[in-house]
Amino acid sequence: MSYKSVYLQDILTIRDVYSIHYFEYMCDFSFPGESHDFWEFLCVDKGEVNVIAGDKFHVLKKGEIIFHKPNEFHNVKSNGLIAPNLVVISFSCSSPAMSFFEEKILQISEPERLLLGQIIQEAKHVFEGRMDDPYQEELIKAENPGFAGEQLIRLYLEQLLIQLIRRYMVRTPSPNPPIVKSIKQKADGELFALVLKYMETHVCETLTIDQICKSNSVGRSQLQKLFRTRSGYGAIEYFSRMKVDLAKQMIRENHYNFTQIADALGFSSIHYFSRQFKQITGMTPSEYASSIKALSDHPV
Repeated sequence: MSYKSVYLQDILTIRDVYSIHYFEYMCDFSFPGESHDFWEFLCVDKGEVNVIAGDKFHVLKKGEIIFHKPNEFHNVKSNGLIAPNLVVISFSCSSPAMSFFEEKILQISEPERLLLGQIIQEAKHVFEGRMDDPYQEELIKAENPGFAGEQLIRLYLEQLLIQLIRRYMVRTPSPNPPIVKSIKQKADGELFALVLKYMETHVCETLTIDQICKSNSVGRSQLQKLFRTRSGYGAIEYFSRMKVDLAKQMIRENHYNFTQIADALGFSSIHYFSRQFKQITGMTPSEYASSIKALSDHPV
C-alpha cells in the first residue's frame, strides 16, 4: 500500500503568553487601566465587575468573558458590593480569526470553564510566583515544571478560543455519543446539579452525609462515587470547600468580622472555622485577608 500524508493546517496559533492570573479581589479593588500590543481576556468566575474597554463601559457577571484587542485601553473595578474572582490571560496571536473576538462579551460554557481551570492548574507548575499579583510584568519559568506543561497551556488556550468561535459562529454539530452512555451521563449530571443546589441552599448549616442522601433520594456509596468522579472530593469535603469559598468572599467584601462569618456559615466555633479555613486554603482567615488587601492597596 502507498500511504500519503495529510498536512494539518493551523488556523489559530499562540506562541507567546504574557500573563496568567487568577484573582480573588476585595469588593473595593480598582485597577486604573492600561493598553498593550497583545490580546487579553478577562473572565468572571464569581461575582461581577465593572470594565471599561476603549470608550465603552460594561458590567460583567459570572461566566462572562471579555476580549481586549491589542492597543485597546481597558480597566477593571469591583462594584463596592461583591468581591469578584477573575481569570485574566494575555497572549499574542496574529491569526485573522482573532478578529471574531473584537468588542465581544461572550458567555463561557462548562467545557470552556474546564479549559480555563486546566490552564490555571498547569500554570501553577510551569511558572513561579503568585498568580494573584496584578502588577506582575513577567512570567518566570519554574525549574522543574511538569512534562510538556508549556505546550499544554498553549493547546488548552488555543482550544478555548477555537471552541468559542465554533460555538458562536460556526456552530459545528457534535457527533452523537452512544445512547446508553449519554443517558447515564445526563442522569449523573442532573443528580450532581441537584445535590449541589441543595448544598448551596444549606451552605450556612451543618450537613451530614445521611442528611444529604435522604434529602436527595440517593444512596451513600452512589453519592460518594458521584462526587469523587465529578469533583475529585468526597461530598462532605466538597461542602466544606463550598463554605470556605463563601467565607473567602465574605472576607473580601469586608462587611463582617471572622466571628460573624463563622456564625453565619454554621461553624461551631471561630477556632474550628480557622482550622477548616487553613486546612483548605493554607492560610488563616487573617493571613488570607491581609494578602488580598495588600494587593488591593498596591501602589501603582
